[in-house]
Amino acid sequence: MENSGDVYFKTDGSKVINGKYIRWIQKMDECLQVCNKSTGCSIDGGTHQICKLNNPDSYSKLNKLFE
Repeated sequence: MENSGDVYFKTDGSKVINGKYIRWIQKMDECLQVCNKSTGCSIDGGTHQICKLNNPDSYSKLNKLFE
């Protein structure tokens, strides 16, 4: 089986999202709002939250994009 190279991120909920499908990320204090819908998301709905306190590994990987 080949390694597809996909990177997955755990959200604060019980979901895991594929990094290949992330459309945008908005940083809010020590949390990230992530949209992975092909039709887009609004800030007040449809996004996944990844916070440093709850998911430090996923948060640090995505937060590197803001450095």
